Amino acid sequence: MENSIKAGTSNDHDKTLPTDITVSAYYRVHPDDRQIFIDAVVPEMTAANKLPGCIYYAFSQDLTDPNTFHLLEGWANEEAYERHENAETFLTALSTVVKNVRILDRQGVRYDIAKIHIDDPRGKVS
Repeated sequence: MENSIKAGTSNDHDKTLPTDITVSAYYRVHPDDRQIFIDAVVPEMTAANKLPGCIYYAFSQDLTDPNTFHLLEGWANEEAYERHENAETFLTALSTVVKNVRILDRQGVRYDIAKIHIDDPRGKVS
């Protein structure tokens, strides 16, 4: 079986590693601007996943609304998070989205993590 994991993608990280910072956000974009949004965030997502201290950085399309995208980021520490926030790729993607994408709704939350627990409810099924 061929390994389908590509370096720099959101599935190229061990998501069980501890994170000090997690960001959860969603964006609902105007349907006409959907591809502009995707084209701006894919290079940023790839670049972010390669940054030191990035545990995971993933955009995903909502299963019930093709114009809604979810973002989940995990950073090892404040330094890694700040490195990303100031990275040229992030600032370029941000500028493109702000100037060219009609965001109909957006919510984002940053969490400072004190402790993580691995969640695997499969043991509840017999």
